[in-house]
Amino acid sequence: MISDPELFALLRLTLTKGLGPVLIRRLVARFGGAARATICSAADLQQIEGIGQAKARTIAEGLAASQGPAEQEWNLCEKLGVRLVGIAGSANAYPKLLAPLPDAPVLLYMKGAFDPQRDQFAVGIVGSRSCTTYGLEQAGRFARTLAGAGLTIVSGGATGIDTAAHQAALDASADGGGRTIAVLGCGLAKCYPPQNQGLFDRIASSGQGVLVSELPLMTPPAAENFPARNRIISGLSLGIVLIEAARGSGALITAKCAAEDHGREVLVLPGRVDSPSIAGSLDLLKEGGGLLVTEPGDVIHALEGGARHIAADSHAARFGGIPRQSESGSLFANEPARRELPMSDAQRAIMNALQDPATIDDLALRTSLPIGQLRGELTMLEIQKRVSRRGTVFTRV
Repeated sequence: MISDPELFALLRLTLTKGLGPVLIRRLVARFGGAARATICSAADLQQIEGIGQAKARTIAEGLAASQGPAEQEWNLCEKLGVRLVGIAGSANAYPKLLAPLPDAPVLLYMKGAFDPQRDQFAVGIVGSRSCTTYGLEQAGRFARTLAGAGLTIVSGGATGIDTAAHQAALDASADGGGRTIAVLGCGLAKCYPPQNQGLFDRIASSGQGVLVSELPLMTPPAAENFPARNRIISGLSLGIVLIEAARGSGALITAKCAAEDHGREVLVLPGRVDSPSIAGSLDLLKEGGGLLVTEPGDVIHALEGGARHIAADSHAARFGGIPRQSESGSLFANEPARRELPMSDAQRAIMNALQDPATIDDLALRTSLPIGQLRGELTMLEIQKRVSRRGTVFTRV
């Protein structure tokens, strides 16, 4: 039974090949709602900026075929207790900080208790999977104290720093605090990493947290999903605390997204200068890409201005995705170019498709790569300084 036709239509749009967040927003705006967008013709679609004749045919065919898969997805959500939250739905249901960002998902899958009021005051805690005992201790220390102070702890559900942060936040619930959000890089019908099944069950059933994904329920974990997952961690948070990150750590992608794309604070915990596990974090500090913190109180002090904007409902002015770069122009401006690194077949396909500037939706059509994989590969090409991005448009360097 489809209880919300407009939300169901938004689900159909997200399951349609060739449509990403930007184009879906344009369709909904142009046709006056998601339901109307699902019945538009190829000729109608060509009226949308970024959709040419060939792309319009592909999207129209995908929309026509989306009814069945969307019904299956809807029914599975009901069976598993997963709630769909659309960006165009109730103003109080979709995360307030995430909504204004240009790359925000138009549809989120949630399992557990999302609290729109309390969870708008959130901080991301991220770091490496392969961390030290010191990193685990500090993740727990910061998460427990910040959760006790009323901040929701956001992380990615991975082993290492993420797990320590989630567990410490839940442990703080006995003292009246303790909320956490785990943003997963797979569908919510999957469990990754498998050893965190107990943690995820605790988050979803405790009333103190929620599991979040933008991916269809049965999507398995894949490397290309995690850079996109990281942007949601950043988007949900007032700032990101980087506990421990080696060079090349995925946590650095979250920090880059937070500072350069979302205008968030990046707060970096120092460590031993001779430890490879902290080298990426120290590089960030040396480049001026983050603020050094040693106590949870430092984090609260750094984020209180942003929290005041939230309380005054002026967060869009402060957190509207305005880049906050270093004086040299980029968070990783001093990082050496990595042009010597080999490219994957997908990366070569992207470079060949970028003969002229293109959005991620354009690239999806040109390369036939899934949107999730495109985001991951484009992030790696940016880090290698082969591709640059301005807004939603990518260009070869």
